[in-house]
Amino acid sequence: MGNENHHSPLAIAYAQALLELANESKTTEAVGQELDALREVIQKNPSFAQVLSDPAISTEERGQLLHRVFDGRASALMLNFLGLVNEKGRLNILPSIAGAFDELLDQQQGKIEIDATVAEKLSDEQLEAVRQRISEALKRNAVVHQYVDPQIIGGLVLRVRDQLIDGSVRAQLAAMRQQLLAARPT
Repeated sequence: MGNENHHSPLAIAYAQALLELANESKTTEAVGQELDALREVIQKNPSFAQVLSDPAISTEERGQLLHRVFDGRASALMLNFLGLVNEKGRLNILPSIAGAFDELLDQQQGKIEIDATVAEKLSDEQLEAVRQRISEALKRNAVVHQYVDPQIIGGLVLRVRDQLIDGSVRAQLAAMRQQLLAARPT
């Protein structure tokens, strides 16, 4: 948690460009899944991650490696995108591009990610009630991630992952938290 959603403007720009292309070809979900899989490969294979950012390896060699690894496994759009990012020498920010893509896709689909920290685990029904109330208040489809922290004495701490949320929405969230606390069975 914490820092994963502070993507550099560059990562966001690449993600935005890829999202627009994916929208045109109606492959946003597939591209999102490809990026997530790619991010996982990079995170689980430090040596692969190193190859992607090693200045001693030429752009051509890296391009050939990408083709060897991803030909037949990745869509043409993804291969082209990796080629472009490679030419710009930015493969080292791929995990951040993947994260930014996920967030942009969520926004586009009207989804908003919320972290809900509670003293005791909510039942599925309670969690769904929270999700619906947040969704209604924000006029977006809330995806709620539940975290249990016994240190909070009771109630609910909501954190919105969406960096583009404005103050009026924050106020709505604060008001909603009051409602949820009042409505919560003791």
